[in-house]
Amino acid sequence: MTNTETATLGGGCFWCVEAAFEALPGVVDVTSGYAGGHTTEPTYQEVCSGETGHAEVVRVEYDSDELAFADVLKVFFTVHDPTQLNRQGPDVGSQYRSIVLAHDDDQRELAEAYIEELAAEGVYDEEIVTEVEPLGTFYRAEEHHQDYYEKNPGDAYCTFHADPKIEKVRKLFVEAGE
Repeated sequence: MTNTETATLGGGCFWCVEAAFEALPGVVDVTSGYAGGHTTEPTYQEVCSGETGHAEVVRVEYDSDELAFADVLKVFFTVHDPTQLNRQGPDVGSQYRSIVLAHDDDQRELAEAYIEELAAEGVYDEEIVTEVEPLGTFYRAEEHHQDYYEKNPGDAYCTFHADPKIEKVRKLFVEAGE
């Protein structure tokens, strides 16, 4: 029996973040979706317009006997650039912002403390712009966005953007035994 907990994170295109977390032992499920905005039942096209306020996010369900929320944060801040405001690589717009959508006060406090720790250690040359907000409603993305990398491994976008994130997770968190 697993003790499942959930984190909701946005770090650019959800295809890439989803694929990176799916490579992590202890992750039970990853679902791509939208959150953090004001539109109910948003579609991909609406979110891409930047008018909904939503970010592309992933809901990561993990076995808390294998991973702590702190571990999830460590992976999240490794697989995206938290210093890029409203963008990740070629993806530009508030829908691609760096955001932790806290499920409770403990997650919010842990995320804020981790960001402060990263800043104090000077891990990044630029200021961390990751938002930490309470999770409102999570909207599951359309089915063709779920497991996108797995379904489209030869997709040029995935090859160029997701593959390096997956390799980073495998190298730093799987092979290193973390």
